[in-house]
Order: sequence, then structure tokens, then C-alpha cells
Amino acid sequence: MKAPLIAVISVGIAAAAPAVAISADEPDRAQSQSRQATQRQKNTGQGIAGDPRRPLRPVTIQDQTNETKGHKRLVRRFLKLRNRTSRLIARRDGRKPHIVRAAVQSRWSDRGLRHAIRLLRKRIRRLRASIGPGVQPAVRVTLERIAACESHGNPRAIGGGGAFRGKYQFTYGTWAAVGGKGDPARASEAEQDRRAALLLSRGGSSPWPVCG
Repeated sequence: MKAPLIAVISVGIAAAAPAVAISADEPDRAQSQSRQATQRQKNTGQGIAGDPRRPLRPVTIQDQTNETKGHKRLVRRFLKLRNRTSRLIARRDGRKPHIVRAAVQSRWSDRGLRHAIRLLRKRIRRLRASIGPGVQPAVRVTLERIAACESHGNPRAIGGGGAFRGKYQFTYGTWAAVGGKGDPARASEAEQDRRAALLLSRGGSSPWPVCG
């Protein structure tokens, strides 16, 4: 009885051995299949990290949008102040203003634009202070009469051997006394009008003893 029993046990062990070997190979095969599936997902863009339906760094994109809007606002502000400065200069010099619709400064950094805006604001304040209020209609009538008598209204007129200059025949001393710089005859007609109006407000028509 022992010999047949031993034979049956031996056959059972021999049949179980391949099953054990197959079971031992299953973890390695599963891991290999898992790695291959993960690689296919990465290659086809279907993995979590490569999912094209999910935006990458949405906060960064939003920040760039906000920075772009802020930069455009700075450019618009710069253009507005630049054109205002141009109008004031044209008013001071009696010429047509040069208006700009687009600025090459749009390529500047935000820091550079802010600095330029501060400088323009300071310049605008200085220009407004130098120009002062416009000549009143009643004063303009008086000035036109004086200018017609002194120089026939010619802002480049020079008389008295060079001592009297411009539309109102300023002397250099009188011109400097009302804030004028340089040669009165070289100043714009609008500036001569303003200086003459200031002189008239200070001393009446006495500075023009003949034509006043």
C-alpha cells in the first residue's frame, strides 16, 4: 500500500510544480503590463499629467492677462499726458499741436512708463504755471491797439536801433521783468501777447507812452 500512495503523492507534487511556477511569474507580468499601460497613457496624452483638457498653470495665465491690461492702461495714460503737454506747448508758442495716436513707448517696461508719466505731470504743471490765464477779450482789444501803433502787429519788428523788439516793442529789461527770456522778437506771438497783458495789468498803458 505504501508504494502506490507514494506514487500518487509524487504525481501530485509534479502536477503542482508548474502551477507554483506560473503563480510566481504573475506579479512580474502584472507589473510589466502596468508599466506598459502607463507609458502608453503618457505617449497618447491620456495620463493625468498630460491630459490636454486640463489647463496648465491657470494662475500664471491669469497673471499675464492682468499684466497686459495694466501695461495697456499705462500706455494710454502716457499718450493722454503727452498730447496734453503738446497742446500746452503749442498754446505757449502759438502753433498747432502735434497729436500722437500711438506710442512707440508701448514697448517700454511698466517701470519706465510710470517714470515717464511722473515727468510729464511735472512738466504739465510747469507749463500751466508759465502760461497762466488767457488774455481777456477787453484786454486783447487794448493790446491790439497798442501793437498796431507800435509795430503794425508784427511780432518780429525791431525798432530804435535794436532797442525795441517784437510786437509790443519790448526792451530787454521790460521783457525780463514780466518773465520773458531771450529776445522778445524771437518769442512766439502768443507769448508776446501774454507778457504784454501782464505788463498792462501791472502798470497800465504807461509802458507805451506814445501808443498807450
